[in-house]
Amino acid sequence: MNFHREPNVFVSHVHLKVADLQRSIEFYQQVIGFQLLEQTENKASLSADGKTALVTIEQPENIHPKQLRTTGLYHFALLLPSRSDLAKVIEHYIKIGYPLQGASDHLVSEALYLADPDGNGIEIYSDRPSSTWKWNNQEVVMSTERLDIESILAEGDGKPWAGLPSDTLMGHIHLHVSELHKTEEFYCKGLGFNVVTRYGGQALFISTGRYHHHIGLNTWNGIGAPAPSENSVGLKHFTLVYPNEEARSSAVANLEKIGAVVTREHGQYSTADPSGNPILLSL
Repeated sequence: MNFHREPNVFVSHVHLKVADLQRSIEFYQQVIGFQLLEQTENKASLSADGKTALVTIEQPENIHPKQLRTTGLYHFALLLPSRSDLAKVIEHYIKIGYPLQGASDHLVSEALYLADPDGNGIEIYSDRPSSTWKWNNQEVVMSTERLDIESILAEGDGKPWAGLPSDTLMGHIHLHVSELHKTEEFYCKGLGFNVVTRYGGQALFISTGRYHHHIGLNTWNGIGAPAPSENSVGLKHFTLVYPNEEARSSAVANLEKIGAVVTREHGQYSTADPSGNPILLSL
């Protein structure tokens, strides 16, 4: 399954604002299993392989607690290489007694849900083989069922948890948005994604290359939900990777065609969706 490499467009990195940098570093190392790649006075980058940052955490000045009922991060999702890796994570949380917010079988994947100390949502999941995913025309069949913990644990290899596997990826991101019509236009006509699932007019799942989703979008915080303040805990931005300059330039042109603003600075391209969620466009 090569859904997170060219020619697909996918999420590679998430940058978060946190209230206490040291507290968050300890959480992301000890609970999630990241390696600390680099640290400054107010920022740290976190890696699974010791080379590539998947998450950056930053403590801005005058940071405020997470605002409720706003747009922004619902969760970011770390994709593990295998079901046996998910078994290790489950064993780890049982051992340390860390509380989960949920655990679900989505048919295409199996997932655990939790939050960091600031309330930033995290999903840790493994995919089922794509050959087993069911499609109705262009829509993938997903659901939310009870996770069979016992079955997953049975696939464990008996080795102790030692942090995130080196080939862990940023599997997807799920965002709160204020509405779905302009949001769909932005992500599909602008950025080049395709809708793969709709949930009752309240959520939209999109991807490239027929992945079950690279991005989830929902209005569960309310139609017309405002963007959080600049100093609120939460998402600073996330990064989308394009396969080449031609594909990125095409996305930029399409965004501008629908009226979205794209900023170019020092070779970096950035934009924001209609709900104010900031995005970097990378190669």
